[in-house]
Amino acid sequence: MDQRNAIIIKPPSKFMGIISAILILFIIVGIAVLTTITNIDADSLGVVKQKFGGGKLAPGKIIAANGENGYQAKILAPGLHFFYWPWQYDIDKSPVTEITTGYLGLVQAIDGIPLPKGTIYAPEWTTPDKMIQAEYFLTTGNGFKGPQLSILQPGKYRLNPKLFKVEKVTLLNVKAGQVAVIKSNVGEVVKTENQLVPTGNRGIWNTAYPPGQFYLNSAAYEATYIDTRHVKVSYTKAQEPGERSKNQPQNPITVRSVDGFTFPVDVRITYNIREEDAPKLVANVGDDDMILDKLVTPTVRAIFRNNAEQVKALDYVQNRSKQEQQSQEMLVSELAKYGVTVLEVRIGDVGDEDTLGALLKTQTDREIAVQEQITLEEQQRAAEKTKALEKTLQEAVEERILATAAYGVKVADENKLKLITEASATAEQITLIAAAQAEAYQKVSDVIGPNNAALLELMKTISESGIRITPEVMVNSGGTNNGTTDALMGTMLKGMIGKDKLVTK
Repeated sequence: MDQRNAIIIKPPSKFMGIISAILILFIIVGIAVLTTITNIDADSLGVVKQKFGGGKLAPGKIIAANGENGYQAKILAPGLHFFYWPWQYDIDKSPVTEITTGYLGLVQAIDGIPLPKGTIYAPEWTTPDKMIQAEYFLTTGNGFKGPQLSILQPGKYRLNPKLFKVEKVTLLNVKAGQVAVIKSNVGEVVKTENQLVPTGNRGIWNTAYPPGQFYLNSAAYEATYIDTRHVKVSYTKAQEPGERSKNQPQNPITVRSVDGFTFPVDVRITYNIREEDAPKLVANVGDDDMILDKLVTPTVRAIFRNNAEQVKALDYVQNRSKQEQQSQEMLVSELAKYGVTVLEVRIGDVGDEDTLGALLKTQTDREIAVQEQITLEEQQRAAEKTKALEKTLQEAVEERILATAAYGVKVADENKLKLITEASATAEQITLIAAAQAEAYQKVSDVIGPNNAALLELMKTISESGIRITPEVMVNSGGTNNGTTDALMGTMLKGMIGKDKLVTK
């Protein structure tokens, strides 16, 4: 195209100025708007502080709930927020408040209406979610300034850190073998006779918390943990495994007997505290350590000392089981008044060489002497028994001899009777034979005559006796029978005499 024939259109200079101004204005406004954009990420929140344009806060107020200058109650949620001009607002980004498992959050409000007179904690909110909404808390909710009774359970919360201060504390964790006695600093004040109040009132609650985890404001509700397991306490120089001890073992109990001996006594006691008795103990004594140091130990020492004052040292040593029983009965009665259940009392060593050595040696010597005396008496009794046994044995021998003699006498008597009987029988026999012979002789004599009968008998005798009949005796020649007979008789007698001499030799 021929440049000479070209038409050059030039915009009016005024219009171009307007366009430029508008563009510049848009650029300026865009830059300005960009400077007002605030981005809040997902785990944060924004706290707005207004510098001017809202008026002054009312006296005593810290957080602005109605657009006043200062930190605003309303917080910025995650996302983009526009028109917070830097020259008018400051934006502070803060992380959300997180309560982890096993903890709870204690909340304190630094603004709000004053607490009611006589209270130190704001009343518990029925809807805790509304409590953490700063605008509602400071306006319609009429939230109280100061510690809040309501707590935050585990979770994440977007609350205004300029209004609420949160302290993370462990939740109430009652372990196995324990109970928790609660002293409440809030609630209605009621009058009681035993220092215990129903649950929910101000004071020490009459019901303890059993083992478990509880979301309880640990500042408003103070927990005292009481061990309900068996507790063994050793008042000795050395302790057994499992016995209750603090920094050092309990000392043995020193007692004084009625006869003036002072000596240590090793004592072991087992007790426990039942769940229903724990509140009374806390109200009257205190925690576990105070129960041991201020109640159990002084009571044990006092009872053992009082009992020892009633007996002699030697009787105390010899009757230890009686002292155990008596002391246990007294401890059960006395400690039950406070809620301590005594299960067992045992006495170990009584005294030592320094305190009772001389007394025990005297007793030992006496006991040895007694035992020796007993031994001697036993020996004497044994000797007497031996003597009695020997006497009995001798008497048995003598009785046996006497019995034998008596039996011999009886046998002799029987033999005598036998001989007598035999002799009588023989005599009777002889008598009968003699009588029979006499009768026979008489009959012969009656037949042949007396002389012939005599001669016949004589010849029979000579024949039976084997006597020689050759006459050695002079026969009288008188011619009579008597002479012959006499000669024969003489010869017979001589032969019998000679036979007797032969037999004698």
